[in-house]
Amino acid sequence: MTDNLIDALEQGPDPAAREADHAHVTELTVQLGDRASAEGDVDVVHRLVDSPLGPLLVAATDRGLVRVAFDEVEGHESVLESLVRSYGPRVLPARSRLDIVHRQLDAYFVGDRHHFDVPLDLRRTSGFRATVLDHLREIPYGTTETYATVATASGSPKAVRAVGTACATNPLPVVVPCHRVVRSDGGLGGYLGGVEAKRALLDLEGA
Repeated sequence: MTDNLIDALEQGPDPAAREADHAHVTELTVQLGDRASAEGDVDVVHRLVDSPLGPLLVAATDRGLVRVAFDEVEGHESVLESLVRSYGPRVLPARSRLDIVHRQLDAYFVGDRHHFDVPLDLRRTSGFRATVLDHLREIPYGTTETYATVATASGSPKAVRAVGTACATNPLPVVVPCHRVVRSDGGLGGYLGGVEAKRALLDLEGA
């Protein structure tokens, strides 16, 4: 046995082979997820969508879109674990159910779409927080409202901090546009995806 062959055996498959194997396994897993989704044998399906802000994790139940998540701030693995805890263990990657979300996000990030028209699953959101999220969807593209304005519009003018909490825990950033809520002093305020992402989204919309 030659030294080169011994080295190769000790090192295992070359990187290209490992990458090909990984891609093959990933594709098989996605096909399994698509099949399970079609047959109703899955609790949540998910996929990654490339965006100017980095990869976004999008996830949906049979009721609708349930999660949009930034990786850098939230960590996609942590988000998937939280989905298992909240919706059940059958959380699989898939494409078909999320194709429309993918297309609408692509169109939004090139400026061709100003609102999202997909079913949402907000069953884990209730009370004042749900009222705030409902109002956020009414803030027009390219405009902003202050936290105080949103609090008033949501029926509790003094609940400015609660509006901030609702925005900070929005499970569907970008799609439910909490980035359009800013501080009364002109500051941006916080954002689930980071302040730079918030600024980028407002710049994209010309706000």
